Amino acid sequence: MKNILVLIHDDPGQEARLQLALDVTRMFNGHLMCLDVAIPPVALADEAFGGGVSAILLAEEVASEASNRKRLERRLKNEGVSWEWADVTGRLAPSLRAASQFADLIVVNRRLDDFPSADMRAVAGEVIARSGKPVFAVPENLRRFRPSCAMIAWNGSTASMAAVRHALPLLQHADRVFLTEVEGRGEGSAEAAASYLSRYDIHVRVERLAPENGEIGRTLIGRAVSHDAGYMIAGGFGHSRLTEALFGGVTRDLLANAPCPVFMAH
Repeated sequence: MKNILVLIHDDPGQEARLQLALDVTRMFNGHLMCLDVAIPPVALADEAFGGGVSAILLAEEVASEASNRKRLERRLKNEGVSWEWADVTGRLAPSLRAASQFADLIVVNRRLDDFPSADMRAVAGEVIARSGKPVFAVPENLRRFRPSCAMIAWNGSTASMAAVRHALPLLQHADRVFLTEVEGRGEGSAEAAASYLSRYDIHVRVERLAPENGEIGRTLIGRAVSHDAGYMIAGGFGHSRLTEALFGGVTRDLLANAPCPVFMAH
């Protein structure tokens, strides 16, 4: 896990994203890839009037991100990590996917309560489902990454197996790992997963819980709080994305309410 791609944009979640990305980069003596995205304004209905206004708004956005870059580059020079910077203009999720070819991990927010033009849960979901790379979705109030305690949200699905495999380098830095099964399905048993991890010298405590009021996501979130987990690992979109978009799903619950960073893969 050497190449860490982080979304840069001057918004309330930027500090949390950058801090986790810096902490993980240092952990693996890796390389930080900063992608600064200037977001075009939503097209206005009146083309004759809207074209000029859109151009002005885009120019303001580009200027704002140029100022953001100057400020952060001064900081990065003193952070003691290898880094690079790229500027793009476009939608967030496609921009991240396009830049992720040589990334081992993508860092975004799981949700932002005050974001100018995009639902960050949708951005995180699209990147998880379509990039082919693991994603760390970070709460906006995070100030440091705590890798010593991890909780794996296990259900035996292909997605949860993929998330665990991608997270192996992180798990090897944990002192406590809980493999928490709320509703098992699929072919991978919790014991088989624990045995797999033990061969990497990762020793987990398997626990099985009944969903509280039938809500798997909220049950997992409550357990993460009780363990004081520094991060969670979960498969992203174990059901079809259409089903989860219409009816919710565990992925959506975790992106909305998880108390700690959530490491996801699809």
